[in-house]
Amino acid sequence: MSIDRTPEVFDEVSRSGYYPEIVADGLRDALADESVTAYVLHHEPTFDRDEIRRHMTVLALTPGRVVLVHTDEHPPDDLLPNPYTSTTSEAVPVSQVRSVVVTRMVSTTSKQLEEVVLTVGWGAVSRLDIEPAACDDPDCEADHGYTGNLTGDDFSLRLSTAADGGAAVRRLLDFARTLSAATTQATAAGHA
Repeated sequence: MSIDRTPEVFDEVSRSGYYPEIVADGLRDALADESVTAYVLHHEPTFDRDEIRRHMTVLALTPGRVVLVHTDEHPPDDLLPNPYTSTTSEAVPVSQVRSVVVTRMVSTTSKQLEEVVLTVGWGAVSRLDIEPAACDDPDCEADHGYTGNLTGDDFSLRLSTAADGGAAVRRLLDFARTLSAATTQATAAGHA
């Protein structure tokens, strides 16, 4: 039986101080009354020329879905003459998650966990990296076409102990474990 972490995530959104009502509204709508079993909240600054803009990501796992809520600050533009904030939410059924990739960076001197990158793929976004193909002959001038890699890249989140703190990095690892377990259960249920 999983613990309902819904009050915790909303408390953390409120404590962040980053447009808490707007972020909470986006999260509440995306959750659609489902309970949160695991979550990660990441608040980061981004640099835009001479200005610092903030960005927040809330990644929540419910019994049936992965919910992502992104909130960004924007400068005035052609459509909106004043600075504004946008919140985008996405909800993906756990059964559609194709991969959960966790990369851990550990210092070779201290043997301490320094960073974690979580990449979740469900097939909505792919990145294609292509380059000219070549052969082993350095004098060859023939056209060998192209070669490349197609990589699923729907969502990626990188947290470091130095920037985000050890507790945030551990929460990201806990989220990854919980999501991996949920995808295993969804796969087993699909084959039953």
